[in-house]
Amino acid sequence: WYGGDTSQNGPWFDEFHAKHPNIPIGCSEYGCEALNWHTSNPEQGDYTEEYQAYYHEELIKQFFTRKYMWATHVWNMFDFGADARNEGGENGQNHKGLVTFDRKYKKDSFYAYKAWLSDDPFVHICSKRYVDRVEETTKVTVYSNQPEVELFANGVSLGKQTSPEHFFYFEVPNTGETTLVAVAGECRDESFIRKVEVFNEDYRLKETGAILNWFDINEREGYLSLNSKIEDIMKSEEGAKLFMEFMKSGGSGWGNNSTNETEEEVKKKMKMLGAFKVLRYISLLSATNVDFTKEQLLDLNDKLNQIAQ
Repeated sequence: WYGGDTSQNGPWFDEFHAKHPNIPIGCSEYGCEALNWHTSNPEQGDYTEEYQAYYHEELIKQFFTRKYMWATHVWNMFDFGADARNEGGENGQNHKGLVTFDRKYKKDSFYAYKAWLSDDPFVHICSKRYVDRVEETTKVTVYSNQPEVELFANGVSLGKQTSPEHFFYFEVPNTGETTLVAVAGECRDESFIRKVEVFNEDYRLKETGAILNWFDINEREGYLSLNSKIEDIMKSEEGAKLFMEFMKSGGSGWGNNSTNETEEEVKKKMKMLGAFKVLRYISLLSATNVDFTKEQLLDLNDKLNQIAQ
């Protein structure tokens, strides 16, 4: 969630286990933020329910299939109060919960764990709050602890699937209004989608008080921008120099309130933060003493737009 890629988790544990086969290994904290934002193209850091579901699907598959791991601890079962946080469009909370703060809504990721850990038969269609969709064919994910799932669209079967991973993925024609019904044994679940021509902006994060949003940024194809990942900027000598000078000018210390880091320490931190898009990283720093203006950010973006990827 904060850096790297989901695919790195399992191999990291494999390497550690190979070096230290007699040391018990557990993952003490992992999670991903999600609010009532939605997309058909989930990306790291977008705060959508769809990315959180994808994140936990990947971590479950990597952790639960490695029998040498003695424990995993999801962060967190419930969204919880966190006064200093300013993320995701709702301040004062950490939204990594599998269930909302008021305990009334179980996010899709909750059911991903139920599929692996519960013997109580069930089937669950994901993204029920994501009704309006623009694509001609849309992906629908279903979770179940049953061996086979069949999905119906307006009464027409889209086929049966089996999955040892308990996650089932269907490609659904998106025309007009469609009622979806998933059947797994005696279990049924229902949802609804609707074809629209323009993306419903109610599904897109717009952070209150944010300096800029990702879609406000001018981009040139083949060139860097504030929407580029830090790792891509750091691959360019010119881009790395520009970005590091900009961050130093804000006295950020790269997020730890220290301006005394060596160049080598900064490079190590950039490796960890590489998957962050620049704008998201800067927005996270807003909770500290870093305060860049809109004009400064747009100026940085203009300069990045002159540097080829």
